[in-house]
Amino acid sequence: MEFDFSPIAESGWFLLGGIGVTVLLSLICVAASLIVGTFAALGRVYGPTWLKIGITFYVDCMRSIPLLVVLVWLYFALPLLSGLTLPPFWSAVVAITIHVAAYVTEVVRAGIESIRPGQTRAGLALGMSRSQVIRKIILPQAMVRMLPAIGSVLSITIKDTAIASVIAVQELMKTSETVASQSYRPIEVFSFAMLVYFLLLFPTTRAIDIIYSRVAHLGRS
Repeated sequence: MEFDFSPIAESGWFLLGGIGVTVLLSLICVAASLIVGTFAALGRVYGPTWLKIGITFYVDCMRSIPLLVVLVWLYFALPLLSGLTLPPFWSAVVAITIHVAAYVTEVVRAGIESIRPGQTRAGLALGMSRSQVIRKIILPQAMVRMLPAIGSVLSITIKDTAIASVIAVQELMKTSETVASQSYRPIEVFSFAMLVYFLLLFPTTRAIDIIYSRVAHLGRS
């Protein structure tokens, strides 16, 4: 069997555009998921009972429903129910964010609850408010402890952007499908896509592991 990688070179700019969309989609979803998940975790740990129940229901729902189903429902069903139509890119952003944020919520909650309660009591005894205790004592230590899990969530989020291809978002997977169908060279094209995902993810996960190894002592209490 002969391999021909010329379709990749001929469609280089088209594929590069797909890589750019993948990177942009990943950055937005990661940032939004971390923000939403952190606030949801704080609400679940420190909020009133009704808020804890609501956040718990949201987390359980997102952990029970595949991302693909959430994405398709937002893109096809939401406009029929509400009249609100989101472009494919932003449908993907919303779907991935609300799905991944549920997992971030659990990671952050676990990190917060891993800090010994005595540190909270000590901070309050020193005259600090609860918000000051959270900001200055709890979260700094919890963030260090959460780094390995957050690294896993980050890599999953980047990989999940490939699902956006089902609603025609022109990210790497969708552009690869287009080139493969036109060139009849799926092995070469999809091997290239696999290599790109590896080059995006491997340095990211290794960087997080290196950072954690250097700051792990800051999370010990």
